[in-house]
Amino acid sequence: MNKLRISILYSWFVRTITCFLPNHPIFMRLRGFLYSLMMRECGCNFQVSSTVILNSLSGMRVGSNVYIAPNNVFITDDIYIEDNVILGPGGVYSSGDHQFDGESFRWLPSKSKGSLIIKQGSWVAANCTITTGAILPCESVLAAGSVLNRPMHNDRKVYGGAPAKEIGEVKITSF
Repeated sequence: MNKLRISILYSWFVRTITCFLPNHPIFMRLRGFLYSLMMRECGCNFQVSSTVILNSLSGMRVGSNVYIAPNNVFITDDIYIEDNVILGPGGVYSSGDHQFDGESFRWLPSKSKGSLIIKQGSWVAANCTITTGAILPCESVLAAGSVLNRPMHNDRKVYGGAPAKEIGEVKITSF
């Protein structure tokens, strides 16, 4: 078995043995630690909710202080999530595109168009989809229900829509 298949089995195993644990930071860190053992790289304080599905851990790189909310699905073999990122509930992250063989999309293997990158300090709101080749810049927000399917380049911006485009600026709040 290759590393990808082993990481998928390991991910299923971790999810199965920890699914009964509540979504409390202590248990989410434990889940994150267990997942990190099969990842390419992982920082500290990686928190993963119990209903997250992580397929192919072997291609994931995760920074420090990353939080993944419930019901996110990762179907990716090349994703990089930098430090201090929040992923809201219900997201789909996919680094492969299906190919058409003339009759169906079912039989040919998926084809990656590049990495999926979520840069430092960003927030992906609820029910977003991010696909292969997409980049969410530093300290940016992807608005709820958006589809990010290409690289964005301006830091501290709000992106939204399907497909996502720049719709505003991130406002700095002082205490």
